[in-house]
Amino acid sequence: MSEAPVSAAVVYSARPTLRISGAADARASELLLDMRMEEHEGGMSALELRLSNWASLDNGGAEYAFGAGAKLKLGAALEVYTGDETEPREIFRGTVSALESHYSTGGAPEIVVLAEDALQRARMARRSRVHTDKSPADVANAIAADLGLTPVVAGLTAPTGTWAQLNESDLAFLRRLIGRFDGDVQVVGTELHVSPRADVRRGAIDLELNGQLASARITVDLSGQATKITARGWNAADGRSVSGEASALTHGAPGRGREGAALLRELMSDRAEHIGHVAVGTDDEARAVAEAAFDLRGRRFVKLEGIAEGNAKLRVGAHCTVTGVEHRFENTYYVTRSCHRYDLVEGYRTEFTAECAYLGDD
Repeated sequence: MSEAPVSAAVVYSARPTLRISGAADARASELLLDMRMEEHEGGMSALELRLSNWASLDNGGAEYAFGAGAKLKLGAALEVYTGDETEPREIFRGTVSALESHYSTGGAPEIVVLAEDALQRARMARRSRVHTDKSPADVANAIAADLGLTPVVAGLTAPTGTWAQLNESDLAFLRRLIGRFDGDVQVVGTELHVSPRADVRRGAIDLELNGQLASARITVDLSGQATKITARGWNAADGRSVSGEASALTHGAPGRGREGAALLRELMSDRAEHIGHVAVGTDDEARAVAEAAFDLRGRRFVKLEGIAEGNAKLRVGAHCTVTGVEHRFENTYYVTRSCHRYDLVEGYRTEFTAECAYLGDD
């Protein structure tokens, strides 16, 4: 498929706009010098804004634009919209957690704003507690309630067990628990989205080299692949050992071609890995852990690092179809990291990392 234009206008104008405490702020938007919004798998977006802190007045004077009493302050609710100025899309919603003031001889003062999304509370809340007779979905719903977020949880209804959070932040615990069953965590506005990785598809984008895709670095690597992964544990209630294994991709992944495990077996040799550091109590749980570990390795077989024309739809969880590169690398990739950047020199651009479990035919 061909690329969809990022704007219907002849000239693509994509200067970010800021909203503070829910209201558009023209002064902050106009004084913006630099923006960096970064997100990864596992959740929590981080924002850094650099703004001029010197504003002209109608009477010919000037003042600090964001001095004491300004709306842009610690604890302020902040939203960033970008993309086509005629139809801007929200790429960040969070809370200002830090401010920096920069001064230099001969230059206007500047202010740097640091903010994190709603998972900030989960990062800062460290505790010990036990969730008894709960599924991973039950735990995700409980943590969402603690954070004041609306849970949007799909799947992950098994296994039911006892899950211990020992001196961990809510974010670290949730990532650890959901990750062992190959799930993903993201905040979208005021919603906590938790689902199996195979079910995540936050949009579909076509990118063509020398079109919207400005550069790409693609790495295919057999060193991290395995042909079989096993997991073992002990069922204390029944007094017996438990085990599970995986030797092929179990859950869906975008793309087509040959898997890394198959090429490893053909070109080198079989390579087995054993998971001994994760406690499992049933055969089903051991198999789920082995499958999640195998899928994680398999999906990282082909890695793409790219820079594209600024696109607010290019977010973690999006499926990105890349063309214009060597045929075997033309494939559909899953975006695992995105960094939306803006400055007055290069404008709006999106740096991203994506992965694919398949290498196309030569």
